[in-house]
Amino acid sequence: MNWGFYGRQVEAEDLTSILSGNRWFFVKVTGRRRIGKTTLIQQALQGSGREQVFYFQTPDSAAAGVLSAVHDALDTFGISEDVAPRPHTLRELAKTIGCLVRRGFAVAIDEFQYFHRKALAEFSSHLQGEVDRLVAPGEKVTGGLIVLGSIHTEVTSLLEDRDAPLYNRATNALHLSHLDLGAIRAMLIEHEAMDPHRLLFLWNLFEGVPKFYRDCFESGVLAGGRQELLDRTMFTSSAPLRNEAENWFLRELRGRYDVILKFLARHPGCHHADILAHVKQVSHETKEQVGGYLKILEERYGMIERLPPVFQAKSARKNRYYIADNFLRTWLAALASPISALAFRAKSELLSEADHRLAIAEGHGLNRMIGQLYEERSRRGLPGFSLSQRVHGYWDRGDTELDLVAIDETRRIVRVANIKRAPEKLMSSESVFLGHVERFLDAFPHLRAWQVERAMVTVTLSHDARKDLETRGYVAQDLMDLLPT
Repeated sequence: MNWGFYGRQVEAEDLTSILSGNRWFFVKVTGRRRIGKTTLIQQALQGSGREQVFYFQTPDSAAAGVLSAVHDALDTFGISEDVAPRPHTLRELAKTIGCLVRRGFAVAIDEFQYFHRKALAEFSSHLQGEVDRLVAPGEKVTGGLIVLGSIHTEVTSLLEDRDAPLYNRATNALHLSHLDLGAIRAMLIEHEAMDPHRLLFLWNLFEGVPKFYRDCFESGVLAGGRQELLDRTMFTSSAPLRNEAENWFLRELRGRYDVILKFLARHPGCHHADILAHVKQVSHETKEQVGGYLKILEERYGMIERLPPVFQAKSARKNRYYIADNFLRTWLAALASPISALAFRAKSELLSEADHRLAIAEGHGLNRMIGQLYEERSRRGLPGFSLSQRVHGYWDRGDTELDLVAIDETRRIVRVANIKRAPEKLMSSESVFLGHVERFLDAFPHLRAWQVERAMVTVTLSHDARKDLETRGYVAQDLMDLLPT
């Protein structure tokens, strides 16, 4: 069975419609690396019937490196100098792009954010001049531009800041987030790899990044054992994901934020004070910059997220910090150390250690997954709980902790959930959970007039366990109840 195209149907249809028109287009596509931007472009180009295409990936280098990459790409696509002259300066590169567009080409520029670098900044002005000539009155241009970028804020600043040369030139914008869990479920069913525990294992590792699932498929381990999958995709010398985190996340940061990221990966949901105390302990030079570093990691790179408890604004002092991407979190928390020790310890021991660490990390992964499933079901209008705001947990700096609080303001329903990876822990933690619920209701007494639902959620529930929970008045749910079909 071949690998297919999963999810993204709406985005593919929108982009195909744009590319099918016999007119100028300038499309911005953003999303983290490996999220499927290039695959989406390929799918839309095939659907549009366009045959004249030129694509190049911008290297993180000086102008000479970029121009060399363009020359190589022109040769690869078989585009002669009669069609597009080889550029020797960034100004000439803009003219070459304009020449191709006038001939009806769809020109796709990947990693466009690197033109934000000082050494390449002049290109935006040259491209602006070329774009303005292409859309001048009397021009009948049938080609267009697609720019792809993996750092959303930098691509956005190149195209949307009022002082940027290319401000207001883009005609369309798409931002690709992770595949939703419904698409991942369909993917795993098609390849006979669907099992709730395996879904949690894979999603905790790869979340909704289609390229990683395809790497597993091509390595023959999508439906294999946990340690076999880790071995073939990350631990062998030729493993496709062995250097992924270094090449994608951490190279971009150049080592400036390692202390903070590693702490967040191993202590998901920590407070600002916890981070500051840790940094003071291990790095006296970094402590003064913690606030600035957190701001950059959140707003520029999108690597961390800051979540308030339910009913609280982000300005509240009770915010918690999390690594926003599952792959980076599990890499730093569970995989980086064992993989780095391969030259000194037996691989079998390191695989067992990594698998054990991943199992621990799956507790937080399950909480995130359940929250996302609630949001997906509500967004798609599926039976279940209708949300009026994003799912959050609740906590204070004392002794109250709830994994999930779902709010339906229209029907005045609040659902609070106890989420455990192991189903036997649901009942063993019952009295503690009920204490948290009562303290939460004391903090928000108006909710006592609402319908308060207490839920117990895990990966899989047996028939007897479900019946017992429901008899005791709980909403009993597992992953199969919540996964969209």
